[in-house]
Amino acid sequence: MKFYLFLFFTFLSQFGVSQHKYPKDYFSPPLKIPIILSGTFGELRSNHFHSGIDIKTQGKEGIPIYAPANGYVSRIKIGQYGFGKAIYLEHPNGYTTVYAHLQKFENTIQQYVKSIQYKKEKYAIGNIFPEPEKFPIKKGDIIGFTGDTGSSGEPHLHYEIRNTKTEKIINPLLFGINPKDDRRPTIKRLIAYPLSDDARIDNSTNESILQFKQVKEGKYITDRIKACGTIGFGVSTFDRLNGATNKNGIYSLEMKVNGTTVYYHDVETFSFSESKFINLLIDYKHYKKYKRRVQKTHKVLENKLSLYKNLINDGKITIENGSNYSIEIFIKDLKKNTTSVKIPVEGVKSNLLFQEKDTTNFKITAKNFNKFHQKNSTVAFPKNTFYKNCFIDFKVENGITKVHTPTIPLDKRYTLTFKTSHLTDLQKQQVYIANVNYPKYPRYVSTKKKINKVYTSTKSLGSYKLLFDTKKPYIKLLNFYDKQWVTKHKNLQVKIIDKESGIRNYHATIDNQWVLMEYNHKKGILTYDFNDKKLVGSKHLFKIVLSDNVGNTKTLKATFFRK
Repeated sequence: MKFYLFLFFTFLSQFGVSQHKYPKDYFSPPLKIPIILSGTFGELRSNHFHSGIDIKTQGKEGIPIYAPANGYVSRIKIGQYGFGKAIYLEHPNGYTTVYAHLQKFENTIQQYVKSIQYKKEKYAIGNIFPEPEKFPIKKGDIIGFTGDTGSSGEPHLHYEIRNTKTEKIINPLLFGINPKDDRRPTIKRLIAYPLSDDARIDNSTNESILQFKQVKEGKYITDRIKACGTIGFGVSTFDRLNGATNKNGIYSLEMKVNGTTVYYHDVETFSFSESKFINLLIDYKHYKKYKRRVQKTHKVLENKLSLYKNLINDGKITIENGSNYSIEIFIKDLKKNTTSVKIPVEGVKSNLLFQEKDTTNFKITAKNFNKFHQKNSTVAFPKNTFYKNCFIDFKVENGITKVHTPTIPLDKRYTLTFKTSHLTDLQKQQVYIANVNYPKYPRYVSTKKKINKVYTSTKSLGSYKLLFDTKKPYIKLLNFYDKQWVTKHKNLQVKIIDKESGIRNYHATIDNQWVLMEYNHKKGILTYDFNDKKLVGSKHLFKIVLSDNVGNTKTLKATFFRK
């Protein structure tokens, strides 16, 4: 009896009680509007898990953000991309809260940040770590205003809670934020995978997309499949909360075989260092081909994620001839709204012969350094760039260097080098490396130059070529014109565009003094705020110098008048 009680309490600790170890009433919501989410914690994103929740801000910017508890400002971050403008509050209970994509900070903090920007003559100043006594915060204080800065797709507040000591991120919904949600997750696709050399699914060595039908609300079933060897499954799924149409992530995924749990993971907490292993959690090849993320209910050896609990054989199922199996996958959100799908499996031995795997002349031994040459191109992979041994395509045709296809996830960056000794001096200045997976839309990749060669460091396999940027960037005055009186203007705005290698930097001055212009890269607009400094006199000279990624520059000057 004691043994069964031990198992029972172990199960509870793994599958639910952990949610109750976080304080539910310590942090108040950061916004005083209805909490409706456009993104949930642990959502599957490009190369990472979503590290917070995204709170909708009614489609607008400038909504006040309130400190959810006492603490102090421990960090401020300003970046062109990523979090954009972000602020971090450290609290005495051992947690840090994070707020990202802000329009601006509370006025005292805003002036402090701008003083550093003007001192460094730079907008994206990275991280600032004020002393704890610099900005003490009381619960309910305004710390900033919501916005759309950084890599945000629309106005919203990205909100995180972290363990201050370990910096592990924790699902903020476990701390008492309670958005309405009575909707079950949705299944979009179900896939069966043959995992061993002798595995067959319906007498095929290929993965199989399974059709399913609803038997009652939240419950589905597939037709019986016949299989042998070691197999696994994967599911494409999303969740919707009340009040929004956004396709959000799920909280947990569980698989049972004949009533026994063999696979379970949830998104209670994770660390930033492990987030890259998302590409081993999903069917990466399927995602790259079809833009649909399928979460596998089996774990590969190289996957170091800490999300998993109580796996049996890593969720891989060995099918015996003549045996029957009832496999059921359970998909839940944090409110325990559940959708499940049952997969009947019959063990049937297959006589289909084993198929040899495709090979090329370029074999990757994952634990070794690998380097290959083709014509004017060289590719070099550090040790353990690949998660496992494999063969890749590597060829140069019609000026395009193909480094396989972008269907294999990488753990590290590799280096792709092109010789440029055949180029003229002018061409060497104008050349850059572009990703041409989509030939109509070449994309600049960070290009380094040395004598007679250019190179890039990337984690993306695919097609690359050398292109030349011969055009200067484009600048246009947006909300004023030369020799205009702008006394009633709150700001100056200019439009900037570079359609080839892209904008690298800009330098703006008024009366030969550097001024801060915030760059909205989504709209291509630079904005100077007249509140930043008091201008002396009425006649002023505005000047901006814009450079692209190969060094082409464009200068624009304009005179304006202001009382």
